[in-house]
Amino acid sequence: MLKTILAFGDNLTWGFDPASGTRYSYEDRWPTVLQLGLGAGAQVIAEGLAGRTTAFDDHTGLPNRNGARTLPISLCTHTPIDAIIFMLGNSELRTYVGNAIGAAQGMRRLIEVVRTFPYHRPYAAPSIVVIAPPRLVPTKHPELGAMFEGGVTQSERLAERYERLALDLSVTYFDAATVATMSPIDGAHLDVENTRALGRALVPVLQRLLGA
Repeated sequence: MLKTILAFGDNLTWGFDPASGTRYSYEDRWPTVLQLGLGAGAQVIAEGLAGRTTAFDDHTGLPNRNGARTLPISLCTHTPIDAIIFMLGNSELRTYVGNAIGAAQGMRRLIEVVRTFPYHRPYAAPSIVVIAPPRLVPTKHPELGAMFEGGVTQSERLAERYERLALDLSVTYFDAATVATMSPIDGAHLDVENTRALGRALVPVLQRLLGA
């Protein structure tokens, strides 16, 4: 039976290219690379939205970036879902939004939403993968350098908190920093090779989770 995987994330899942400011080609986005690696037995649905947070409103940007508010729509739209991948949290590290503690609490809320959502019978809650995003890196970018001031340290703390959260709530954890590094162009996004590397690295993670 075809397995459905929902990739719920932000700019990194959407496929933002820090060099051009545009979007990577479909074949270069990590959900697509994951799809190819899993083969015909699975479909990966990419729900990437630039600026999305776990559970916080940012009224300085575009609307509807609060993941906890919009996640139920995605769950309803794509049910039945066998696994959901969350890679969020970097948007909280902007100096005027929040920090690692807030992101971890927001991720806890997202997991709660998945587990308590009223799925149509006979469908049940999907398995969950929490990904700690690659660490922010120092950058000379005039806007993002200031926007994420102090974010490098916070991103290290975010990974630690996500790992503890995953253990506490019995969900699968993956540290994207083990396979991908942010581009120094803006310090907060992946170049194409690192984007593709993330997709390849997630193939065995999902295979184990889904028994593929």
